[in-house]
Amino acid sequence: MKYLEDEDEAKDAVMEIFGNLLSGLKKHEIRSFKPWLHAVAKNHCLYHLRSVRHMQQAAGELKKDAQQDMESGYLLHLEDEEEHRLKELEDAILMLSREQRTCIELFYLKKKPYREIEEITGSTYEQVKSHIQNGKRNLKILLSNRNER
Repeated sequence: MKYLEDEDEAKDAVMEIFGNLLSGLKKHEIRSFKPWLHAVAKNHCLYHLRSVRHMQQAAGELKKDAQQDMESGYLLHLEDEEEHRLKELEDAILMLSREQRTCIELFYLKKKPYREIEEITGSTYEQVKSHIQNGKRNLKILLSNRNER
């Protein structure tokens, strides 16, 4: 009881110890039975506790590994989904008018400010702003139409 702290486990341990006692008596030269029996019982209990702790650690590692596998599978699923969405977005951008597509690509993908986009496209500030706003709206429409299918 001192080592195992559970009555059922202690009873099982006593049965195992006394079951193995005869073979232990044949193997060892015993001068004093009581201290020898105490040492055998203590060693049996410590071995039992170590094996239980080892099993708990192994179970914890398996649980941790399983959780990591689930998370990595989930992340792979998210990556696949993200790739799919990016492909849909690329396709939708190609469906925009040339002006909208150019302004969207320059502003969002190449991070150009309105003034640089004006210089590159030859459009006015208001036209660039309009192409970007209309392009965003059209992209939302195109993407929502694809998701409804």
